Amino acid sequence: MKQIYSEIIQFRGTHYDFGYMQGEKLRDSLTVINREEQWKVRKPRFTIEAEEVRKAITQFAPGVWEELLGMQEALEWPMKRILQEFGGYRLDYVKSGCSILTGRDYLIRNYDYHPKTYEGRYVLFQPTDQGYASIGPSQRATGRMDGMNEKGLAIGYNFMNRKNPGDGFICCMIGRLVIESCANVLEAVSMLKEIPHRHSFTYVVYDQSGETYVVETSPRGVEVRHSTVCTNHFEIMRHENRNHLVDSQRRLGVMKEQYENLSEAYDAFRLLNDKNRGVFSDLYGSWAGTIHTSAYLPREMKAWIALGGNQEPTVFDFAKWLNGEDVELEQITGEIDTDIPFVHMDEGANWYRK
Repeated sequence: MKQIYSEIIQFRGTHYDFGYMQGEKLRDSLTVINREEQWKVRKPRFTIEAEEVRKAITQFAPGVWEELLGMQEALEWPMKRILQEFGGYRLDYVKSGCSILTGRDYLIRNYDYHPKTYEGRYVLFQPTDQGYASIGPSQRATGRMDGMNEKGLAIGYNFMNRKNPGDGFICCMIGRLVIESCANVLEAVSMLKEIPHRHSFTYVVYDQSGETYVVETSPRGVEVRHSTVCTNHFEIMRHENRNHLVDSQRRLGVMKEQYENLSEAYDAFRLLNDKNRGVFSDLYGSWAGTIHTSAYLPREMKAWIALGGNQEPTVFDFAKWLNGEDVELEQITGEIDTDIPFVHMDEGANWYRK
């Protein structure tokens, strides 16, 4: 078992200052050192033009571009490198898992991916210039794996496929743009229809109304449906699905079968986080192991997260934080049954070895 952690990052201020603070934290960090090694193997197969990315981001969330500028000043990197690491546009994404379940006042989500990509950052950000305050784990610093904003809009996403990518944003940046700019599920669905998608993902959005929308997206189209469970295959755009869907359909079946027995959010959390319930995954070497289980309760304005399986959640009272009460914890801790290194805490988290 590997003991792991996520750093809790709290910031109130402008996007630019937030970016600068993050840049200072990232400078000389293991995350940056390991990512430099990773890029030696997985070189980008395209050119990122700064003006193209600026126009794409500012159309949906201008503050995120200011955040990138702040990071650039702190790190003193060329903008091309900033965008390659943190821009979330026209980048490649490797296959992953993930399961999402919604119910009465909750969205629960298993984030299933590879330890060498997990950056161990849980972010609470309250901007003073523009955009909504939000809470959730970050990916590529500016992106969000899942999250909830001050209006009670929660989002999570599930990988579908990466065939025939388009010019657009990757999943974690789309998650950030949505909770940064949208107040409810209808606004989120509208943005997900408009935003350009790099790869094929399903985004699940949920808010204080109790309404869940499942938005199937690809570079070639977007479809919207209602459901309370979602794994890694499309129900409408089935022509976009991968060939091997056995595990995705199995996890979906487990959640559907147990759904009527879930009387509250904690029951749903246990269904996804307990290792013996059939949803939690230990396939870390296959890019599909459960690293965290998140929960968002929009009406209570609380967020939960646990690292690894069979864990009790760390609970954040987001409403209190929005009113100025800082979180006293500095880290979220947990354990994962793997010896694969994590990019933020272990040396040698590169692609030269497993």
